Amino acid sequence: MTRFIALLVLAAVAPFTRAQTPIPTPPSVDARSYILVDANTDKILASKEATARMEPASLTKLMSAYIVFQELAAGKLKLDEQVTVSEHAWRTGGSGSGGSTTFLEVGKPVPVNILIMGMIVQSGNDATIALAERIAGTEETFVQMMNANAQRLKMVGTHFDDSSGLPSPQHYTTARDMSLLANAMIREFPQYYRWYSVREYEYNGIKQQNRNGLLGRDPSVDGMKTGHTESAGYCLVTSALRNGMRLVSVVLGSKSMKAREDASAALLNYGFTFYDTKLITKRGTRLGSVALLKAESSPVDVGIGRDLWITVPRGEMGSLKTVVETTPGLIAPLRLDSVVGSYKVLGANGQPLLVEPLHPLKPVALGGLWRRAVDSVKLWFH
Repeated sequence: MTRFIALLVLAAVAPFTRAQTPIPTPPSVDARSYILVDANTDKILASKEATARMEPASLTKLMSAYIVFQELAAGKLKLDEQVTVSEHAWRTGGSGSGGSTTFLEVGKPVPVNILIMGMIVQSGNDATIALAERIAGTEETFVQMMNANAQRLKMVGTHFDDSSGLPSPQHYTTARDMSLLANAMIREFPQYYRWYSVREYEYNGIKQQNRNGLLGRDPSVDGMKTGHTESAGYCLVTSALRNGMRLVSVVLGSKSMKAREDASAALLNYGFTFYDTKLITKRGTRLGSVALLKAESSPVDVGIGRDLWITVPRGEMGSLKTVVETTPGLIAPLRLDSVVGSYKVLGANGQPLLVEPLHPLKPVALGGLWRRAVDSVKLWFH
């Protein structure tokens, strides 16, 4: 009888628990390909043809900017440094070609910070090529750097043929790859990411407007990049932050500027409405300790090597549990990257949603001769 009553109670409560409600399918949007991911967990929340080969158009400049940011962070490039605009940068990428331009002049020095604004805000091909030539000597060499970084970021469906996004059979990407690049940009260069939210800047007496209309429509949107050619259609990579949760959407091949913005907005609203992301445990937090044999000191505190985030359907966060499992019989020495157990995040059904290796929070040296001898005897009897 008790069991029967318990079942009745569960049946009565379940309909009012969001975790029991199936998540609706993603909205139907105007795009040949799209993806929606959480920036912290890289969990895919919605997708369509996300690994199909597509033309990136000016989304290419995300990779160009990524390399520029690498050079800035390494001190190899300075914001106030003057870069002389070559004829190739002017003719191929700007006023001489009819493409997106920052209205640079041949032979005139331009500060790096202005070139960055031209590349990010106005999507200037001339500014992008000028930066590429400053960093690598030639645009062709810079493209090799772009493709090397794409391989490192596991952008397996991407190949670049130029720095700005001109159409070419050898110039392609995927929605999934663009999300990987966007996440890397946000994660690795927060000090430079702010440039993607700039709405307008002025150079040489000409005001340049950011073409990402979502910056004005949605206060949670703070980036990232637009793209368009006749063959690629209208493309947009968008990032938004609401209540500590950051999502990235990639929309490729929409029919108009408004269509790409509407598609991105619909995907972002879907993700923020039906999913939740939380920092479960910070890197370096003490999660327990393990005893060591033959060690200079024992026990040693253990934790995880990175901040651990999780994305789950909204309403399920309260049902998560964490479990620490340490490995018995560990023997010194231990390095910081030694695995000494696992840290599991369990869902409502008790199944692991995340499993992260445990590491010592400090290295442990081998003990003295006496300690090693005593523990060796212990090992004989086990």
